[in-house]
Amino acid sequence: MIELIIPGRGTLTLQYLVMDVNGTLALDGILIDGVARRIATLRDRIEIHLLTADTHGRQADIDQRLNLQAVRIQPGNEAAQKADYVCSLGSENVVAIGQGANDSLMLKEAALSICVISAEGLSTEALLAADLVMPDINTALELFEKPLRLIASLRK
Repeated sequence: MIELIIPGRGTLTLQYLVMDVNGTLALDGILIDGVARRIATLRDRIEIHLLTADTHGRQADIDQRLNLQAVRIQPGNEAAQKADYVCSLGSENVVAIGQGANDSLMLKEAALSICVISAEGLSTEALLAADLVMPDINTALELFEKPLRLIASLRK
């Protein structure tokens, strides 16, 4: 669990990290360099969940490299499926990371939402739903290693 006391916003108690895979953690179905190491350092502090439509058919390899089992999202109404997943965990305890239009509803539901800019881009819908925008996934994950950065950016 990660607890953040953010002036002007209150206390965030984050138990779950929910992340989109393709476009966020992986590019063209291949895990982005540095992601596995950063996720490994977070595992003992927050429960990690991956959501994917497995667009490139390489999720089994990503799961193996991360020692996680991603939840497969079914074609059609993907944004709602992701939002429902966040709600099922208890959205008040979720930090979500994504970048695609189908991530926008999960970002809105999460207590803390972070968008990343990737080679796939960043959808306007996701951008408008986010609390914070980061230049890439490694920089976003690094925020949990150095939480004062989060507090500095989110305080009012």
